[in-house]
Amino acid sequence: MQQINFHIPELETMKQYPKELFYKGNTDLLHKKKIAIVGSRKPNQYARELTHRLSHKLSLAGICIVSGGALGVDAIAHKAAGAKNTIMVAATGLDKRYPAINKNIIADIETNGLVLSQFKEGTPSRKYNFPLRNEVVVALGDVLVVTYADFNSGTMRSVEYALKMGKEVYVLAHRIGESEATNDLLAKGEAKAIYNVDAFVAQFAVLTCKEMTADEFLHYCQGSPTYEEALKKYPSKIFEAELAGTIEIKNARVHLV
Repeated sequence: MQQINFHIPELETMKQYPKELFYKGNTDLLHKKKIAIVGSRKPNQYARELTHRLSHKLSLAGICIVSGGALGVDAIAHKAAGAKNTIMVAATGLDKRYPAINKNIIADIETNGLVLSQFKEGTPSRKYNFPLRNEVVVALGDVLVVTYADFNSGTMRSVEYALKMGKEVYVLAHRIGESEATNDLLAKGEAKAIYNVDAFVAQFAVLTCKEMTADEFLHYCQGSPTYEEALKKYPSKIFEAELAGTIEIKNARVHLV
């Protein structure tokens, strides 16, 4: 664990700039274009699927995904972005991995992405830590995306921060009776609806379509697919990558080098 010793301009939008900020991982991610994705710990299946698709496609487009490492929407967003392109803001000291059920995800982000915390080592998960964590998550993102939220939830506190900071809030369009808090934001004109994931991603994309296709192939290979599956999906890419030494074939599976 190390302490951030440089200024992060995005955090000037907070009520008070953090007195201390600790990290594990790659601070270069702080210099990338970033979008915060948050939501319920218990999203419905529709929100789970759309959160994954949205985070994955934004990551392929060169956007770094910021979230809070919690169960549900947060964990889905981190995993879909890929550990190398996500920032997790913790609500505990960095000697702890909370929640414990996400310890493997968090460990992966520590190694390949970036985990931040305002809290010193030994700090446990206290109730009042979470609003502080949420404010950092919101401040780091250019915009805030909420994929599922109920009234009086911690997620809605994040929305309050975003509105005070003057950031745009985007939500998924849900059926009546589902994600009632985000539907209410739409009714009040306090959020914009995402009706088309690709169109939304295109607004913020950093990479070209060609670069995105290359990144998508490498992201696919991270899962060590079978050679047969990969050949069907990316016939020309497989041969190019193998010749370039980007991938290798072991035990009939594709592995990144």
